[in-house]
Amino acid sequence: MSYTVLARKWRPRSFAEMTGQEHVLRALSNALDSGHVHHAFLFAGTRGVGKTTVARILAKCLNCERGMSSKPCGQCASCVEIDAGRSLDVLEVDAASQSKVEETRALLENLAYAPAHSRFKIYLIDEVHMLSTHSFNALLKTLEEPPPHVKFLLATTDPHRLPATVLSRCLQFNLKNLSVSLISGRLRHILEAEKIAYEPATLPLLASAADGSLRDALSLLDQLLAFGNGTAGESAARAMLGTVDREQVQRVAELLADGDPAALLRYAQSLEEWSPDYERLLQDLAGLLERVAMQQAVPGYAADELFPAELLQTLAARISAADLQLYYQAAIMGRRDLRLAPDPRSGLRMTLLRMLAFRPAGAGVVTAASTADAPTGPIGTPAASAAPPPMPGPGNVAARGESSWGETLAALDLSGAARQLASHCLLIERTAGLVRLALDSRVALVPTATQIDKIAQALSRHHGQSLRVTIERDTVAGESPARERERQAAERLAQAHETFAADPLVQAMQQQLGANIQPDSIRPAKPN
Repeated sequence: MSYTVLARKWRPRSFAEMTGQEHVLRALSNALDSGHVHHAFLFAGTRGVGKTTVARILAKCLNCERGMSSKPCGQCASCVEIDAGRSLDVLEVDAASQSKVEETRALLENLAYAPAHSRFKIYLIDEVHMLSTHSFNALLKTLEEPPPHVKFLLATTDPHRLPATVLSRCLQFNLKNLSVSLISGRLRHILEAEKIAYEPATLPLLASAADGSLRDALSLLDQLLAFGNGTAGESAARAMLGTVDREQVQRVAELLADGDPAALLRYAQSLEEWSPDYERLLQDLAGLLERVAMQQAVPGYAADELFPAELLQTLAARISAADLQLYYQAAIMGRRDLRLAPDPRSGLRMTLLRMLAFRPAGAGVVTAASTADAPTGPIGTPAASAAPPPMPGPGNVAARGESSWGETLAALDLSGAARQLASHCLLIERTAGLVRLALDSRVALVPTATQIDKIAQALSRHHGQSLRVTIERDTVAGESPARERERQAAERLAQAHETFAADPLVQAMQQQLGANIQPDSIRPAKPN
């Protein structure tokens, strides 16, 4: 049994089945239901957005045997014949292959004859901009004064190439490129209807690669099903499209947040073994940074299948708004500059270095207070602007660099960006009504009043008293909880390397077989 490609099998047969283009469908539906139908329509738009599909559905609406309306029955002889492409009264013409004036004149000779058994004789001319100048001249008079039983439905991907005299005689409808969310939703509907296994993160990848064209997305889906042996998996989609894994994009963003050029360059070099599309890597990085910026600007911003909300919240806490804008601009400009670089790899490395080299300086002191105690002060102002902190005295229970801050943080009812911020701080002092924290100056974080307020509330609940919190950016002695975790992880990894290299079996394989140890493949065992 022959296979029907998805783009043909799932071609809409009514306006209700269309994806997007509501502005066009509404105008056509109103015209059909009111009986005020123009004699010539021009549908313009890029490939695969539904121009010819809308024209065919409109032809069914005009010639449905149950009456002209925006909802053809789809079951009468006329509707069935139009769906099958064999209606005698609906003539489909490909102007790209029939552009000569002789062919146009031969087509128009039958205009005077009434339709065979339908209400209208309909001429559907696809890629109409391909007609020659003489063909347009032959068509012009007919477009101006057509017989009452004739309708013209024209489709084009390049309306600017049509003569103004032709444009002025048609109702023009510009079909929009479809959004990633609309295409993803349609792909999800088709996959579920076909009972095909898929991973949700696959859909935005295909939709993005389709660049606004639903037909291209369905063609890519067909290709993926063949590539993935009947399933639509994310890894298979990335391999087919030549895109890097999203975890690699996330790792690049995390290393940017760390601000460590050496680690960033080492990781960029490690990506070479995957032979990635470096332009697509920067595109995906810009997409992630855009979502992080939205998370900062609109708390609770909805995530998608590609990047979960937890990741966006963490990066939003670690990367300042100014740095985000710089990284995003560098990423999109870096895509343009890749073709000018000596090679794409060096172009990527220079783009990443440019991001870190031009980072703006960090902000100063940020202060906030528990809502149960005092109003929150403005971001970037000294703590004294909200309420002057008490002077240190005998009642202090902590000093600069106190190591117990990590234990206190572990016991706090705190999550998300606020916990991320607190983990990069050290406790300076705590008095009866104030907790002073110092933010590690090596971390590119810009605390917000909301985050500080959440920390103040959590500390107030933990200590059973109303506390204000101030955060100062300073170079302090000691380790923040986050730095302590990083150090311990590095020590475990170093120990894993030593243990692996000292293993007798590994040493024997090196000596006898010439085996080499791949350092990046070694991971410490997870603690019990």
